[in-house]
Amino acid sequence: MKFKEVGIHPPVLDGVDAMGFENTTPIQEKAIPIVLQNKDLIACAQTGTGKTAAFLLPTMQQINDQTDHGNIDALVVVPTRELSVQIDQQIQGLGYFVETSSLAVYGGGDGANWDVQKKALIKGANIIIATPGRLIAHINQEYVDLSKVKHFILDEADRMLDMGFYDDLMKIIKHIPKDCQRLMFSATMPPKIRKLAKEILKDPEEINIAISKPSENILQGAFMIYDGQKPDLIKHIFSAKKMDSVIVFLSRKSEVDKIAREISSLGINAAPIHSGLEQAKRESVLQDFINKKINVLVATDVMSRGIDIKEIDMVINYNVPGDPADYVHRIGRTGRADANGVAFTFVNQEDMYNFSNIETLIGKEVQKIKLPEHIGEGPAYDPKKTYKPSRGGGGRNSRRFGKK
Repeated sequence: MKFKEVGIHPPVLDGVDAMGFENTTPIQEKAIPIVLQNKDLIACAQTGTGKTAAFLLPTMQQINDQTDHGNIDALVVVPTRELSVQIDQQIQGLGYFVETSSLAVYGGGDGANWDVQKKALIKGANIIIATPGRLIAHINQEYVDLSKVKHFILDEADRMLDMGFYDDLMKIIKHIPKDCQRLMFSATMPPKIRKLAKEILKDPEEINIAISKPSENILQGAFMIYDGQKPDLIKHIFSAKKMDSVIVFLSRKSEVDKIAREISSLGINAAPIHSGLEQAKRESVLQDFINKKINVLVATDVMSRGIDIKEIDMVINYNVPGDPADYVHRIGRTGRADANGVAFTFVNQEDMYNFSNIETLIGKEVQKIKLPEHIGEGPAYDPKKTYKPSRGGGGRNSRRFGKK
């Protein structure tokens, strides 16, 4: 369906055309008419399906049609600074012909960054995109006026609750008008999300599209492997085919830098990204990855949600995420916008039970791939057996990069 068929009008439609968008995705087709009717909405769709444009386009159109503007017309609350910056950039592109003003408000940086945000919040903007903690810090200084907000949007709502932002969200909601439009977008719909929806939404419309199901365009595979074999498998994967864009996910921030160095030692252009890096460094690494100056991004789950980078060739789960939903978000970085993608997961003995939970969640068995002969045999897949975490030790399966 074309965007004009779901109610998007010029000049917002001109921005859509300029960005190269032609047809709506299912979430956009269903959500945009509801948002344009100024109804509350709770919408669930898998990552990579166009949720951001589903709320940005109708919100920008509503702001463009308004005759009375407050200091802030729309407030978008997101879990991470990367997502706030990305949405701000999308507004600049999609809203070019309506001259929509926007500001990303997030933590990190220096005092100058705080001052820029403070001045912009006092002066006002059509749309503010903020992380909860940083917004509250500004609110506490008593110069943020949210009394005229007409559109309030929670993006990646499930992730925000997972990150412990419930209390912060409720504090923010106390500062917005009770009669403003409220929208919640989420990749999953656990009970806690439904509970939050009942607390903050008014008679909402509900949309559920492909809940917790990876895109069919993603070829999924799993290797049963000992930790000491992972370096050789990484080397084998990258030597088999040249890939411009790969994300390697790890669950623990403490391991990201090490694995990035080890992958780089293979002659592969890799870099780490995680919450421990300074904001400027994270933005620089992300931009280099987008521009293909870096081919492999080694990341924590900070990169698994909301970040829209096209043409990711492959996702590698260096370990199995503890939350099955995070698996869906991780592999959803590839196979976006109807493109094909590949997702490999390294499953050691301790991770087998968690991996079986993932297969239950996505409703299918992931193909188990035999390790290349030169790497050796991996552990047999036995998801019902409980293994104690390994504590190091010798043997060929404890081998790491650079060690013989």
